[in-house]
Amino acid sequence: MKKNQLSKKALEYNRLVQAQVPKPPVFLNCCKAFLVGGLICAFAQVVQFCFIYFFDFSKTNAANPTGAVMIILAIILTCMGVYDKISQWAGAGSAVPITGFANGMASAALEYRSEGFVLGVGGNMFKVAGPVIVFGVVAAFVVAIIRYIILAFIA
Repeated sequence: MKKNQLSKKALEYNRLVQAQVPKPPVFLNCCKAFLVGGLICAFAQVVQFCFIYFFDFSKTNAANPTGAVMIILAIILTCMGVYDKISQWAGAGSAVPITGFANGMASAALEYRSEGFVLGVGGNMFKVAGPVIVFGVVAAFVVAIIRYIILAFIA
């Protein structure tokens, strides 16, 4: 039944319900997300600085081990249940791309481990990763084709 076809009682009830629905604290949620996302990124920057300073990596070469450390830490925190608590408090701030993706993969693996290693963990983990991998590869292919066409016209 469409809204304009509702009875007067139903419309009044909808108004009462809307008046009682709590308004989300949008500004506070944004501040929490900004704070946690910033802290995760700042920590990653500290890790990268450690690779550069203590292990004599260049800035470019320090990026890959920094990403690996952040992934490993996100997986460990997910397995301990800490990352979920951070996510509940911070919302979108904990979905910083590399750690959020690692959390999603580890969560799926933990949830379905009772169904077996291949069909449970592997199958359900890649339900999360599959679309990301597919669209990442397709996007890289499209960008490469566009770049090739642009360079062919310039040369």
